[in-house]
Amino acid sequence: MIYTLTLFLLCLEQITFGQIGFKNPVIRGFNPDPSICRVNEDFYLVTSSFEYFPGLPIYHSKDLVNWEQIGHCLTRDSQLQLHNAPASGGLFAPSIRYHDGLFYVICTNVSDKGNFYCTAKNPAGPWSDPIWVDIKSIDPDIFWDEDGKSYFVTQGDEGIRVTEIDTKTGALRSDEKLVWAGTGGRFPEAPHLYKKDGYYYLLLGEGGTEYAHSASIGRSRSIWGPYESCPLNPILSHSNRIGQGNEIQGVGHADLIQAADGSWWTVFLGFRVTQRYSYFHVLGRETFMAPVSWPTNGWPQINGNGTIQVAMDVTTLPRYPFPKPMVRDDFAGEKLGLQWQYLRNPDSSKYSLSFRKGALCMYTSPTTLDQTQPLSFIGRRQTEHNFQAGTSLELSADTDTEEAGISLLQTNSHHYDFFLRRKGKAYVLQLRAAVGSLKYIVAEKDISTNKIALSVKGTALSYEFGFVNPKSGRYEVMGNLDTRYLSTEVAGGFTGVMIGLYSSSNGHETKAKVFYDWFDYQVST
Repeated sequence: MIYTLTLFLLCLEQITFGQIGFKNPVIRGFNPDPSICRVNEDFYLVTSSFEYFPGLPIYHSKDLVNWEQIGHCLTRDSQLQLHNAPASGGLFAPSIRYHDGLFYVICTNVSDKGNFYCTAKNPAGPWSDPIWVDIKSIDPDIFWDEDGKSYFVTQGDEGIRVTEIDTKTGALRSDEKLVWAGTGGRFPEAPHLYKKDGYYYLLLGEGGTEYAHSASIGRSRSIWGPYESCPLNPILSHSNRIGQGNEIQGVGHADLIQAADGSWWTVFLGFRVTQRYSYFHVLGRETFMAPVSWPTNGWPQINGNGTIQVAMDVTTLPRYPFPKPMVRDDFAGEKLGLQWQYLRNPDSSKYSLSFRKGALCMYTSPTTLDQTQPLSFIGRRQTEHNFQAGTSLELSADTDTEEAGISLLQTNSHHYDFFLRRKGKAYVLQLRAAVGSLKYIVAEKDISTNKIALSVKGTALSYEFGFVNPKSGRYEVMGNLDTRYLSTEVAGGFTGVMIGLYSSSNGHETKAKVFYDWFDYQVST
């Protein structure tokens, strides 16, 4: 009896029934283009990853509010070629689906052969090598009809196309047909097909993935159309008077899902601006969630009026929270955690977690952060405006060209670097800003040792770079830089700021290496 009661109480700690309200975004930091599927009581979600490796993070949830990353779809060089992929190249707009015991992730590698899909029995992996589909378009999805036929759905320049496909081989079984161009907004994209009440519903994004982004839906009795436009379109948008002052902007690129209890929900991308009525965002596009009302034979309505908030006052599914991520990564495992990603395909010989136990050993590469060749870099997403990150490093260098430290990286041309560098027989600590064609040293300080602890503190408007003085043991501020120069509005592209550890010899052959003893990332309130 005591054992049963104890077990019940432990379960109550993990499951909360009947809760009202949650906070958006549900997956924070650079996680755009979400697509979702459900198997029994479990939800699985995938987002875009562009030039970062491994590709396409996979998340799991039981309540749509709490999500935990369980793996990546593309973890091997045979699956993912990103060599020389430019910033915001690589992997665009995946979909995840489940059919007849198999999970499918469908995507486009714009830096390789185009459209493909991979399969797995377990969404945590391993996933198959890509099955390539010979269609010149992007944003693909697969739809299985009730008659057993399967269809490839993609975005073309003029609208949404459908073609029958053999999902075992990727071979096309019909010509492509343009079925709907949307409501007239630019860049009709991100198509998803659903079958409900005898109708084929086609959901798509319009307006471009910017401030005028939106989601629209049409329906037809035939998969080939014609599609009738929903009279409520766009069913999701903040490019209106109601949404103009919302800190969440650019909402669109949605996917719909029905829970086991019959309720409908949507996941979609959006971005949080740095201030109300601001036109800067640095975190990238994130994953948001909202309830959907979808009556029989009717049209879906997202959160009543097609707008959403950070604080959502709605009844949710029973809660199944996950443990909070640790603040410190002490690099004590056999491999890097799922939060870390490389820029493009990594040279695995440049990284070691066994050379010195409890430290990441990174061998310096000649490539700089401005280039697209393989470089020594691992990064994790900035998930909040207010955060503090830090690391302790030891640089083993022979020449003045070798450096190692922290980079806040938006693109190859827009990044802030805080690093230790050899200077004769001593060292110098430097803060550098790269903003397009402008690159300059913001501040520097002579350091007598090759060991130092670095810190970055972020707010919505600025980054503070500081260090622990090796002589005094006191924290000193090196400099402050505006966040807006790393924003998407300034830098361009589709990603968000990544907080990276890196080492470069700036074009020179080198035997230098750096040891990172730990890395901290903590969100500030």
